[in-house]
Amino acid sequence: QVQLVESGGGLVQAGGSLRLSCAASGLTFINYAMGWFRQAPGKEREFVATVSDSGGSTLYAVFVKGRFTCSRDNAKNMVYLQMNSLKPEDTAVYYCAGKYGWKTVDADRYAYWGQGTQVTVSS
Repeated sequence: QVQLVESGGGLVQAGGSLRLSCAASGLTFINYAMGWFRQAPGKEREFVATVSDSGGSTLYAVFVKGRFTCSRDNAKNMVYLQMNSLKPEDTAVYYCAGKYGWKTVDADRYAYWGQGTQVTVSS
């Protein structure tokens, strides 16, 4: 079955960096756009970033653009989210998700989800 497993979360001070990883298995990875979403306590899940199946195209939420970089390695079935200049408001559980075909910011279009990894940014 399809599995997406995130790692790399943790506690970091404001201004610091983290790199999230997502390992995918059980799917033909190159056929899937991959996305990152997050959910903070008491808030709705929100789109963070997405990368096309080839890795040649990305989209970012306005609030992370210029600070986060989403990439993938199709040879390793991995997707990454490099997060720099972290802010306390970036604190959330971050989820990796997979969608067959074109990338999208719409979470409802993603069929597969990881279990999430906690990111906590202290002020």
